[in-house]
Amino acid sequence: MLNRIMDKAVRPESDANGHESKDVLTEILRNGARRLLAEAIEAEVEEYLEERREIRSEDGRRAVVRNGYLPERKIITGVGEVAVKQPRVRDRRAADEQEFFSSKILPPYLRKTKSIEEAVPWLYLKGISSGDFPEALQALFGETAQGFSASTIVRLKKVWEEEYAQWSKRSLAEKQYVYVWADGVHFNVRLEEDRQCILVLMGATIDGHKELIAIQDGYRESEQSWRELLLDVKRRGMKVDPKLAAGDGALGFWKALKKVFPKTRQQRCWVHKTANVLDKLPKRLQPKAKEMLHEIWMSDTREHAYEAFDAFVAAYEAKYPKAVECLKKDREELLCFYDFPAEHWQHIRTTNPIESTFATVRLRTKRTKGCGSRLATLTMVFKLMQSAEKKWRRLNGFDKLQDIAADIPYINGIRHNLLKETKPQTTVAA
Repeated sequence: MLNRIMDKAVRPESDANGHESKDVLTEILRNGARRLLAEAIEAEVEEYLEERREIRSEDGRRAVVRNGYLPERKIITGVGEVAVKQPRVRDRRAADEQEFFSSKILPPYLRKTKSIEEAVPWLYLKGISSGDFPEALQALFGETAQGFSASTIVRLKKVWEEEYAQWSKRSLAEKQYVYVWADGVHFNVRLEEDRQCILVLMGATIDGHKELIAIQDGYRESEQSWRELLLDVKRRGMKVDPKLAAGDGALGFWKALKKVFPKTRQQRCWVHKTANVLDKLPKRLQPKAKEMLHEIWMSDTREHAYEAFDAFVAAYEAKYPKAVECLKKDREELLCFYDFPAEHWQHIRTTNPIESTFATVRLRTKRTKGCGSRLATLTMVFKLMQSAEKKWRRLNGFDKLQDIAADIPYINGIRHNLLKETKPQTTVAA
């Protein structure tokens, strides 16, 4: 059997029209996907029927039963087109008692999987025009993706623009964000001279889940642009000041934050600060300097961090005052994280939650002219971040966020009352 399969893989067969058949691996994957999908849907229907097995019609027979299959439909997936048939369920009760079965695996009218939909914004950010999408998608997903015409892509973009508009107006009244991260992400726009700056605000809820709060098109990273964003989220219900905000020291965000959420403490991003300091030192000194900077923010206590901080200043201040001044001006803001649970340090010392999400986006747009308009770029970034948001993991030590929300003090990452309990007692001499 294996030899026959391998033989077919080497020498593709031809169909009645003389066209070569698809490669064997693709066919195996597609057939496997078809079987798995069919089995999953069958199991879903069986579970639905089992839950209603005791429901009887007037004549005593089971009221909710199978009734053949719905017409076959084809779904475009990452392994090509997959044909599926969904069992039909019949409810023989009176009209006012009937239930209608709807598959969660295969929703009505589904014609393409999420992997196809998520490929579109990636390709658009890559610089592919609407007219080139059919060819690009066929190269990725096979000839079965040829249903994506230029007009289809235009309609999808319109839908995404509407989704973004609705999302940007949603209420935040039920949310409480303990931590927030802010960053400005720059993109090229083909039809405009200036680079576009997308302002991004993320937050950690009191139960430890990271969420996208706001995305807006800003003018560079100005105070005014950030102030408009923060006032907007406050107007939509974000009334409680976050306990801590993390961001790059160069942002106009900090000036705006003081005016809109004055109680929020500031944590400068160590990744940005390290890059800025090293940029002001000769390359031959950068490896050692980076090691010394690393020692500061990896210290177990604020006191040890101060010692490492002073050691860096002493080593470089005489010859490289600009590098040292860059570090010194944000001394307290860089070490603010010591007043929060140690489990949270890796999350709040940097803007990595945003940076990691946009790393691939930046890589893909670096050598292209980007999207054609500012709205198109904003919409694509929104869709990409929505997709990434599903994979964001919960904060370590999320149970301690309740303490932070309640203003319970932490010293060097340890809850203050626990610190008192573990403090060694002194023996009074007789």
